[in-house]
Order: sequence, then structure tokens, then C-alpha cells
Amino acid sequence: MADEDFALNQRVAGGDRAAFQLLVLRHEGRLRAFLSRAAGSDADGDDLAQEAFVRAWRRAGDYRGQGSYAAWVMGIGWRLFLDQRRTAKRRESLAAQDEDGVTSSNPHGATDAAIDADRLLAGLSAQERAALTLCFGHGWSHGEAAEIMGVPLGTLKSLVLRGRAKAQKLIGEGGAA
Repeated sequence: MADEDFALNQRVAGGDRAAFQLLVLRHEGRLRAFLSRAAGSDADGDDLAQEAFVRAWRRAGDYRGQGSYAAWVMGIGWRLFLDQRRTAKRRESLAAQDEDGVTSSNPHGATDAAIDADRLLAGLSAQERAALTLCFGHGWSHGEAAEIMGVPLGTLKSLVLRGRAKAQKLIGEGGAA
């Protein structure tokens, strides 16, 4: 499939919309699912996936066939997520400066209900959430996930280990209530 994706992308670089539609159909489900998990909502994930494909269309000539097309487009989506997250943090910081009081809430309060995957992932950092989602939720190898996230392999493995440890701790806290 990698050779076929590369050939399709070569046609996309030449402006072939039908070839691009085939690539989108082939890869959109996985990309949307990953970005929805990373962003914490389906709507944000859908918006990010759409923007990732817009960028993939515009930058089709940049893909040289090194690694899979899926990893390339997932990497675009991940970088968009990080950009969106940085922008949101800047806005929150500015809004917090305008407010006198600061409110806090504990999103990890123990309850009798079982912790679902979304709530569990929400307790992790964005990078930990992405690493776990890519490796365990989508079946990417550690090497592929590292490529998608643009981090060294050792860093990715550390993120997976830290994320798993935090998730296990959250599960324990949820079960102890």
C-alpha cells in the first residue's frame, strides 16, 4: 500500500483531485480518531483532520515516500494539534491575567463509576495521550509513533511508560472510591 500511496500522492502533487480523494478515504478514519483522542473531542479532531488534509494537499510535493503516507499525514495532524494547543494556552493565559480570581477543579475525583477511556486519557499530558493512542489505540509501532510525533524513539518510549503508569494510577484511584 505504501507504493500505491506514494504513486497516488505523486498524482496529487500534479493536481489530481480524484487521487487525493482516494488518499483521504483511505486515511481519514484513523487520522480523525487519533486527533479526536488527542484533542479530547470529536469536533476538534474532525476540524484538525480536515486542516491536516488541506495541508497535505498543499504540500503533496513535500512527501518523498520516506516512511508511510499515513505516518506523514498523521505527523501533519499532530503538529496542527500542538499549534492549536499552544494558541489555546496563550489565550487562557491572557484571560487569566484579566481575571482577579482563579478557579480550580479536580478532574480526577474518585467516583464509584468505572473510568472510561476518554476520562482516563484526559488525565494524561497531550504527548502521553498521543503516544498511548498511537501505540495502543491505533497499532503504530514505537518507531512509527515517534516519527509521527516528531520525537526521538527513546522519548516516545518514555512517554508510553509514563502514560501507562499514570493511567494505572488513575484506574487505581477510580477503583478505590
